[in-house]
Amino acid sequence: MERKLANITELSSDNDPRFEVDSQIEKMSEIHRFSKSEMDKLKILYQGTSKGEMLKTFRDIRTRLYSGHEGKNFTCMITSVAPVGGCSHVTKNLAAAIALDKTRTALIVDANFYSPSINEIVVTDTDAGLTDYLENTKLGVGSIVYASGIPRVRAVPAGDNADGAAERLSSKRMTAFMDELKQRYSDRYILLDAPSVGEYAAEARMLASQCDFVVLVVPSGKVTVEQVQASISNLGEDKIALLVFNQV
Repeated sequence: MERKLANITELSSDNDPRFEVDSQIEKMSEIHRFSKSEMDKLKILYQGTSKGEMLKTFRDIRTRLYSGHEGKNFTCMITSVAPVGGCSHVTKNLAAAIALDKTRTALIVDANFYSPSINEIVVTDTDAGLTDYLENTKLGVGSIVYASGIPRVRAVPAGDNADGAAERLSSKRMTAFMDELKQRYSDRYILLDAPSVGEYAAEARMLASQCDFVVLVVPSGKVTVEQVQASISNLGEDKIALLVFNQV
């Protein structure tokens, strides 16, 4: 969906909030940006990648999600029908696709406590993550958000304290966390990398309830129609924005 913008010749940086947002994004500190070879190794898209079809696909996914949310930022959970679905691959590349637009940023939250993978894109030492934040009320949101090697993408790692973490996903603190992430920056799109709904249905449902909508990854040739239908039923059909068929 194309957004109709006001005639910017009638506006100035003094009265147009878009200029302030652009300025904030430009000032985002990038400790280390992955090189093209590093991005290729991690299978993450970038402008000028040789994987043109992959770039086109994720741009299309991005556009569909934008149009379904009327141009506003959103919180989106990505989960897969089965553990082999490639959910983290989709999450990272959707974040990268969003951040290709220099007026937008993305934040990945690693909520897959059983098989975390977001640490591989974090380029700083991590002292705490989501599970630590949910248990320790003294931790602020800013203390668990880290720079990634992907421009304009930030990450929240899963953390080290996974015991009993699933029970905390439905807590008021988790709800407040998600609300703050969404409201703090209007240009930021929040993506939750979640465990497979086929294996951890209860956790996936809890996380889905904290998000605006869900992207369900279907590993092509790896699951049955019945498994896909069960996943949709577990999450709620109205909650699902897209099915993404992934060649694992």
